[in-house]
Amino acid sequence: MKKLDRLPTHDDFSHVTDWVFDLDNTLYPHHVNLFSQIDRNMTAYVAALLSLEPADAKKLQKDYYRDHGTTLKGLMIHHGIDPNEFLEKAHAIDYSIVPPDPTLGDAIKALPGRKFIFTNGSVAHAEMTAQALGILDHFNDIFDIVAADFVPKPAGETYDKFMSLHRVDTRNAAMFEDLPRNLLVPKTLGMTTVLLVPRNFEYEFAESWEQSNDQDEQIDYVTEDLAGFLKRVIADL
Repeated sequence: MKKLDRLPTHDDFSHVTDWVFDLDNTLYPHHVNLFSQIDRNMTAYVAALLSLEPADAKKLQKDYYRDHGTTLKGLMIHHGIDPNEFLEKAHAIDYSIVPPDPTLGDAIKALPGRKFIFTNGSVAHAEMTAQALGILDHFNDIFDIVAADFVPKPAGETYDKFMSLHRVDTRNAAMFEDLPRNLLVPKTLGMTTVLLVPRNFEYEFAESWEQSNDQDEQIDYVTEDLAGFLKRVIADL
């Protein structure tokens, strides 16, 4: 992809005062594969809830994810589940596989302005993940799916809620995400957008709609190395 070769410059980020980061597969790289544990837990939940075979549960889980932004939202709409119970079970995972990333921590700490985690997961999951990475103390706040009233990204109302709560001027903000569709609204709002991708674009089991292409005009930058990208931004500020 051509955009992977485009490096940030001083002019592109000198205006940014609010730095907004997705969590999973963004603050840690895809190859850590932490989300695979959550994925398995969600499949098991759907299978138990609806008495489905694992393969059928997996398909329904992914259908809900594609159609509603999260598996959780689909289960709430179609089956009236307790979202808090689902989040607790989905995030019952081993965080010890997440390696500390002091380079990323130093880079985030050095960014001028406020830093936020904006996730479709829970605050508890974000805290555990960021703690394992060694970066938790560098963020001003975590905006999670509960704060969003369980309406996930990419819904416009959820971005509006986040921006209003923290009084973010989107013209002076940057958004970092691993899903192209979650950058559509930020780009429309005037944010600078950065897409995180796996090393060498090795998506493995990702759905086709989760991947980016050269027609994704909502993406300003693409990088497979968040710490390296931020270090370059800092050097130019």
